[in-house]
Amino acid sequence: MSLINSKIEDGVLTLIPSGRIDSTNAPDIQAEIDEIASANPHDAVVLDAEDLSYISSAGLRIVLKLGKTEKNFEVVNANTEVYDIFDMTGFSEILTIKKAYRKFSVDGCEIIGKGAKGTVYRYDPETIVKVYNNSDSLPAIQRERELARKAFVLGVPTAISYDVVKVGDKFGSVFELLDTKSLSEYIADEPENFDKYVKCFADLLLQIHDTDVSPDDMPSGKEKFQSRVEQVKGFVPDDMYQKLRDLVDAVPDRNKMLHCDYHTNNVLLQNGEVILIDMDTLSYGHPIFELANIHIAYVGFGIVNPKIVENFIGLPYETTKKIWSKFLCYYLGTEDEERINDVERKVSILSYLRYIRHVQRRGINTDEDKLVVDTCIKVIDELLSQVDSLDF
Repeated sequence: MSLINSKIEDGVLTLIPSGRIDSTNAPDIQAEIDEIASANPHDAVVLDAEDLSYISSAGLRIVLKLGKTEKNFEVVNANTEVYDIFDMTGFSEILTIKKAYRKFSVDGCEIIGKGAKGTVYRYDPETIVKVYNNSDSLPAIQRERELARKAFVLGVPTAISYDVVKVGDKFGSVFELLDTKSLSEYIADEPENFDKYVKCFADLLLQIHDTDVSPDDMPSGKEKFQSRVEQVKGFVPDDMYQKLRDLVDAVPDRNKMLHCDYHTNNVLLQNGEVILIDMDTLSYGHPIFELANIHIAYVGFGIVNPKIVENFIGLPYETTKKIWSKFLCYYLGTEDEERINDVERKVSILSYLRYIRHVQRRGINTDEDKLVVDTCIKVIDELLSQVDSLDF
């Protein structure tokens, strides 16, 4: 009877033991592995330990031999007990040993936020889970965790993921957040405190934008918009493209933190303290790029169909527009209409540029898509005649 299952795919030989590997069966398992490896030419070997409950020193010698004889070798899906054995014996330092991911189900869980890269669920009163859209998202998860740690160290109140889990065929990051609600929920539940929560929203962003960062630690917000300008070349009138390019290129560089997915679903309150989530878009640069991303979420996406904003933020379009207007007053520290209108014109140009690129990327498939593009081009054209710089 076979003691170990196996499969080979694209040159990768996967060995799948189950139960225990100890002195009673290690010699037979070693012989079977040698036979399988000889019969299946391969470029790499993976030991899938998902069904392995225990491994003794005799089993460790099998793993060590594989590590020495195979050019590419790793152990995956090791449960906590088996991983601890690898870790305590030092194997995790000399070989690639990957822990198994806990399995979560978000069926029936409340959605508390949704973005381009994932959806955030309230798993229980103490836990939220961000599930990434891409099934191959582990590098992105690791990157986001690193960015969140850097932001936390720099004084930004950030939620730090303490675990990575499997949710169906996707991955998720787990955060411990006790009795938290988003600012969107507070605004909906307590309209009498509207100004209080919008000011909280603005104050946190001012703190973020006052935080110095190294360009080596995160991408440039300016480069993202420079890329968007290049991507709409030939899609918008040539004179519009050229002026957009000149304006974006001329924006002064600043080594200040940007969140770049900042909205009231991503700002939580826990016992009166603000906590920022969704750090995978963390960047650096001039605040004009941040404000453009906020404008599109609260105003821009609703230029033709307000339901898009309402579905995203979870509040009526009239409320989201009011949030944007009040937020801009708090952020700029003024109620001077001329000053506010000047900044809003500059911000709107980039907001509607981003919307054009958003529709262009997914394809113009409906009459509404065409109307969005035509309307955005018309608005940008009007605004460009009033603006000579995007700096403020």
